This record gives sequence, C-alpha cells and structure tokens, in this order.
Amino acid sequence: METKRVAIIGAGVSGLAACKHLLERGCRPVVFEAGTVVGGVWARVPDSTALQTPRPMYQYSDFPWPDTVTEVFPDHRQVMSYLDAYARHFGVLDCVRFGRRVLGMEYHGVAEDDVAAWEEWGGNGQAFGCAGAGEWRLKVADAEGRIETHKADFVVLCIGRFSGVPNTPTFPPGEGPEAFDGQVIHSMDYAKMGTKKAREMIKGKRVTVVGYLKSAVDIIAAECAEVNGTDHPCTMVVRTKHWIIPDYFAWGVHISLLFLNRFAELLIHKPGEGFLLWLLATLLAPLRWLFSKFAESYYAIPMRKHGMVPDHSLFQALATCLIAIQPKGFYERLEEGSIVLKRSKTFSFCREGVVVEGEVSSSSLVESDVVIYATGFRGDLKIKDMFASEYFRSVAVGSACTTVPLYRECIHPKIPQLAVLGYSESIANLYTSEIRAKWLAHFMDGGFRMPSVAAMQKDVLEWEKCMKRYAGGRYFRRSCIGLLHIWYNDQLCRDMGCDPRRKKGFLEELSESMALLIMLTFTPTARKTTRPSEAALVI
Repeated sequence: METKRVAIIGAGVSGLAACKHLLERGCRPVVFEAGTVVGGVWARVPDSTALQTPRPMYQYSDFPWPDTVTEVFPDHRQVMSYLDAYARHFGVLDCVRFGRRVLGMEYHGVAEDDVAAWEEWGGNGQAFGCAGAGEWRLKVADAEGRIETHKADFVVLCIGRFSGVPNTPTFPPGEGPEAFDGQVIHSMDYAKMGTKKAREMIKGKRVTVVGYLKSAVDIIAAECAEVNGTDHPCTMVVRTKHWIIPDYFAWGVHISLLFLNRFAELLIHKPGEGFLLWLLATLLAPLRWLFSKFAESYYAIPMRKHGMVPDHSLFQALATCLIAIQPKGFYERLEEGSIVLKRSKTFSFCREGVVVEGEVSSSSLVESDVVIYATGFRGDLKIKDMFASEYFRSVAVGSACTTVPLYRECIHPKIPQLAVLGYSESIANLYTSEIRAKWLAHFMDGGFRMPSVAAMQKDVLEWEKCMKRYAGGRYFRRSCIGLLHIWYNDQLCRDMGCDPRRKKGFLEELSESMALLIMLTFTPTARKTTRPSEAALVI
C-alpha cells in the first residue's frame, strides 16, 4: 500500500483516525482540510459547546486525555487541544494540507456503465479495484481560489454531517425571512462569528432561536440568556420536544446498565440475527419498555413542570442519537424567565418577528430582532455534492425513504475505491470512528475482501429495516447505531479476524456496560487472508 495514492477529505475526528491508521500501514495519505486547524466540527461550534459524551468515552484508545483535564464533559477548547495533540503525536499534521477545499471529484478509467454492472465491489472486491484501472480526480481550491487537480487511488470522505450544508426551514411566499425587518442566521453562521462578535450581535436584542437540541440549547442557555438575562429574554421555538437530560444517571443508575450492554442488545431485534436471538428479542420486549419507563420517570420530573416531556420514549431517543446533555442552569434560566419556551409545530415571519402556532387556538407573535435557526444540517447533501457525475450523485445517498446506503456504515456498494467515515452516528462517535478507521485500514491493506455487491446491498437493507423499526418517522435517515453499537463492532471485529469477546464468563460478558470502551484493543486470531503474515498483526 506504500505506493498507493490515498486522499482523505476532512481533518476532523474521523479524518485524523483514518490518517493515523493508514500511516501505521506504511501508506502516506494526503489530508485536505478546508479550515486552518484540525478538529472538524469542533473548530466551528460556539465556544460554550461542551462534550455530550463523558470524557472517558471520548478518547482514542491509544491516546488518553492529559491529567490536567478533569471535567466529565470537557469544553470546546479542551477538545480542540486534545485533537491537535493527537495529530501531532502520531505525525498526522505532516499529512494535512490546510486551506484546501475539495470542490468535487470524478472517477476516471472505467466507464460508469461498467461500474454499475460490477457484481463485485470495485470489480474484484478489493480496495483499489481491478488492476488499478480506476482513479479519482479531485478538484481542490486553495485559500486564494486557485484550483488544482489531484489524483487518488482511494478516497476517504470524512466530511461529517454537522456542518457545511445547513438545514433551513422553507416557507410559503411572503411568510419567510423576506417579510422580517430583523436579522436571520443559522447556528453555523453564528458559530463562525466567534464568541466576541456573536455576543455583540445579540446583546440587548430580542433573540428567538428555532430548535431544541444541542446547538439551540447551547446558544440560548450558555450565550443569549447569559448576555441579556431577564431584560431581553431569549425565546425558543420548540417544534419537537426532545430528551434534554442533566447526565446519564436515572435514580442513581447509569443508563448504560439499562441500554448499552450485551444484555440490553438481547432485547432488540438485530440485523442478521438468527431464530434464537429473534425469539429472545420478541419475548424480552416488555423488559425494554420497562427500562425506558424507569429512566423516563426520573428525567421527566423537571420537564413535566414546563410541559416539555417528549412524545417519544427515551429508548427511541437513544435509538436515533437524538438526546442531549443540558447546560448547567438550564431549568434555573427557565424559572427566572431569561429563557421562554414556545411550543409550536409551525411558524412564520412577519415584519415584527415570528408568528408561532402554539397549543392554543390563536396565533401569537414573538417580537424579535434576531432569529437564529438551530435546525441542524443536511449531511446527506454534503456527500452527494462531492460527486460531479450524475450517476454517482443519483446513488450516493439513497432516497428520502431509505437510509444512506453504506455497507458497515462505511462503504457504498456501487461506488468504488471510496469510503465514508463519520456519517453514521453512535453513542460515542469518537470510538466508533476509530474502530471504523482500523477496519478500513485493514481492508485497504489486503486483510479481507468485500462481499458481492448483492450481499452488501442485502446487509444495508437489513440495517435499514432495523433503524426504521426503532427510530420511527423521519429520524431513521440519521443512521444511528446507538443501541446496537456492540453488535456493530462485533461485525467489524469478525471482518478483521478478531475475537470481540474479552470476558471469560458469559454473565460478565452480558452485563458489562459500555463495552464499546474495550472493543478497540484486541488481538486477531489466526485466519486466512490475502497476506497470511498479517495473522499475527496486532490491530
């Protein structure tokens, strides 16, 4: 693999891990990063943003946090410092080309009709395709706008899903931002402003934030309410109530004991499960419901006072990765009146502000000077927009009624010599990104082959069925593996010829919570690969 040209797009959590593991295999990839620092989405969030995952669950397996960081949920600056230190320690920074934005890419060397007809991924099931006939050509722009073309034998897309393409609401003519006399921005633009300019913009203003997940809560509780207090309360337009929780303990029990271990996965139907596991999941479903109600009874106490108990279960929130840790003092801000909640499925603009359709019969006006959309991003469009070819654009992200079709949440069955890391979510995204990077490097180094295209597509459909079953409604496209992360990790381990089971006792293995934390240190068993000497390799 030393002579292969590998391009990684993005120097965030996934891009750094992919580069590090490829370097260990003798490959020297080129990492294209549009920004000026590593960190990906962490380089483009409000300074008040902190981890949603406890620190021990958000670290690379071979690079612990420094002893000086003791917070359970480190803040934005601490995370950025940690990622920068990781990149420096493993020589990743030497591979990064900052200020290089990939505008698009095209596949050359093999006709698209031939690619579409392949029964084996890439023509032969291997990372670099049929005798190296195909290559990607990337159009890359530097900070001055000069455009160059770079050729690659393999591309790793690590562009994330929480930046770049904002998800903005649409309105009938005359009811959108054009009717409003004030300022309308997306949380992405708010974060780009930096803390000082952002605070100056909202100081003394009537601010309305649309949304009720992490970016919305951070902007209001940690920024707007702090700056303006009760003199100019910040209003949240809440279209969907979510589980915004103080921590991961319910009645003194860590919820990983209820949802995030091998026993908990026995209560869930899994992709590719056999009859016995299917029977267990069916019989034990009431216990899954009981666990969820137990945790909800605790978390709902402060929510009930403000009418903010979600309509969906905590189990479904975990299944879709739609759960957030509330900032310190959030409910105190509600009590004092520096934050005002407006529950409304729909809203529109008028000259004076925002008109919400609340739970009462009449509409109400929220007078505003600034409206901030904290409505998320379109990560699927980011992937689609990378391709110049209409064929690849048409297959890249599936349709609105399917998940993004990625085998092992990494490889598109119909797009050769390319992987996507960091799109699919989990409860601990950094750990999931790292094991995927290990898996991908192992595959690219000849450790195993992809199954047939038909087998890959069948597996994608099985995971899609599972996600739709537990995610419900529109949220299945988030491709969250949160409640099946152990089952998922086991599949990656077996692909690499590794034994994912580390405990000697059956009950100990079942009950260990957050097994994800130990999935990343394992020794492969002897296996037959295209390079037999790899049987002794420690991954």
